[in-house]
Amino acid sequence: MNPTPVAPNPEAPAVASNLNPSGERADLRPENINDAVIRLAGNSQDGIQSAGAFLARLAGRSDQDVMTYMTIPATISGGPSIFQVRIGSGEVLSAGDEADFLVAFYQHSYQDHIGFLKDGGVLLYDSDNVEPNLEDKRFLYVGVPITGLTVEALGGTAKDKGKNIFVLGLIAKVFHLDVEKLATLIKEKFAGKDESIVNTAIMAFTAGYAYPLGNLLAKRYQFEHVARVGGRAQITMDGNQALAYGLIAAGVRYGAGYPITPWSSVMEILRSEFPKYGGLFVQAEDELASVSIALGFSISGNLAVTGSAGPGISLKTEAIGWASMAEVPLIVVNVQRGGPSTGLPTNVEQSDLFQAIFGGHGDSPRVVLAARSVEDCFYIAIEAGKIARKYSTPVFILSDSSLATRIEAFDEPNLPELMQNAKLDLTPVQTFKPYPIDGITHHVAPGTRILDGKYPLLSGLEHDEMGHPTGSPKLHMVMTAKRRNKLRKLAEEVPLPEIYGDQEGDTLLVGWGSTYGPIHEAVTQARAHGEKIGAIHFRHLHPLPNGLEKIWPKFKRIVVVEMNDLGVYGYGQFATILRARYCEPKIESVTKTDGLTFRIKEILDGVFEGRTFAAKKIPREGAATVHADTAPECVKTTREVVPQGVG
Repeated sequence: MNPTPVAPNPEAPAVASNLNPSGERADLRPENINDAVIRLAGNSQDGIQSAGAFLARLAGRSDQDVMTYMTIPATISGGPSIFQVRIGSGEVLSAGDEADFLVAFYQHSYQDHIGFLKDGGVLLYDSDNVEPNLEDKRFLYVGVPITGLTVEALGGTAKDKGKNIFVLGLIAKVFHLDVEKLATLIKEKFAGKDESIVNTAIMAFTAGYAYPLGNLLAKRYQFEHVARVGGRAQITMDGNQALAYGLIAAGVRYGAGYPITPWSSVMEILRSEFPKYGGLFVQAEDELASVSIALGFSISGNLAVTGSAGPGISLKTEAIGWASMAEVPLIVVNVQRGGPSTGLPTNVEQSDLFQAIFGGHGDSPRVVLAARSVEDCFYIAIEAGKIARKYSTPVFILSDSSLATRIEAFDEPNLPELMQNAKLDLTPVQTFKPYPIDGITHHVAPGTRILDGKYPLLSGLEHDEMGHPTGSPKLHMVMTAKRRNKLRKLAEEVPLPEIYGDQEGDTLLVGWGSTYGPIHEAVTQARAHGEKIGAIHFRHLHPLPNGLEKIWPKFKRIVVVEMNDLGVYGYGQFATILRARYCEPKIESVTKTDGLTFRIKEILDGVFEGRTFAAKKIPREGAATVHADTAPECVKTTREVVPQGVG
């Protein structure tokens, strides 16, 4: 079904909303929909991430909920890549298990991703590069010579440029999107560049929007408008942006780091934004220097941040242990990726939990938090700042590569209420002990007058209440307990996670971090099929909140869903911690390490061993496998999702 190429109208105006292309059917009335999953599959050089981001940001500006998912190659030369965007008129919790609309730029894009398209879905393909199997009657095929038409619209030099924006115009036509807003987004994206670049992008978009799809597509679609509750506007951003601006709201004005995927964009935002608030972010020569510079900022009385991915955190470990001993507040961001070593630098894992909690010499307690969504990246940064200051301790924020690149829309934060005071306190004090045995450590900023003239010391050696080094066995025991007990005190303040779904029943799903959305959608689907199932999700991983022992008896099974390995003993990392803490034999694991986010189908298969929860079978990347051959008797219900294909 390859139509004859139709050249765009050369007289077409720059703003596509005014177009009325000839040859278009007049009877294509839009069908109202409230949810759609659109997957763009091509190469990273094609700019599909930019096209998908335009769709996501348009949804945010149109009071719709949105969530995205992307994969990018680990090599500098580029390679196959996808960008998936799910737009909904109601709450969107995951990027979707199947695509309603698949755009394939190349033959490999079609072959690798056609299994992800739902039955009855639309395959829009570049007929210049793709030859689909038209005998497969499950899908609607729409072939458009995207490459050729882009060249015609922009000139012969645009062979591999502008296809993404041309496709954006096609999608805008199919879904009756607000092209005025899209044109504005395009202009904003290229603001500051040469005007010819903006004009070229608008030309490509206009050409795509003008293409007559009427004889190829039986339906058009339009998202239902659902009136928003509340008066706050929506903002749209990715997780790294939310994390960076959350740190600013937390009153953090100083920091240091070193580039590494997928942390780097946090650092770049802080480098440009901190000076606007009178602060400074330093790109150091390596990870060891960066954490030491950040500690210097914190010692000066200014709570500081450093960050990295797993490999960089490994290099920072000794200095973070020093911060635990000296009880210096510090925020440490770990945007997790697949490991170990260089591992999967552009893929997702939750395999740095043990590193965050236990990564240090000796007993070096620290607080560990995990963001569950893009919006939560903003708010968890504020909470990390409050905890670091109150308890004078390192605080880890665990994000991951899926959150880092994922775009979501959420209510604009109420900044006047949230912004924390970053002013340095130099108020004189009469007397001061930084390490009181019966209290929580707090440091005064260097330069603060201590009226009795007894100034404390600060070092990584074990110390007495004034910070003087000591080798006393008794004092070491007391100070070790002091550093430990402040985390126990924090555990008393941490709220219990709420149970989503059934408050008691057969199965309780447990998650942390970015698995929040898929787990909650899995619960919703399972309950719709009669299962008695609930879920709890953790933001506070260390210390754990008190009172969890009251939740476990309400369910017959407790299944921890996380993106890391089963390990030697048959459990994922968080499941291992929960079993060690509560000695609860009902705790099981469903894990995977394929570098892809959890799909709802994978969770249901892992928990319910392949039982069907929908009228038709959903294609998926992996299958749940019981590892009964190597696991001891007590863990034969533990499952691991084993990848079967490309996501």
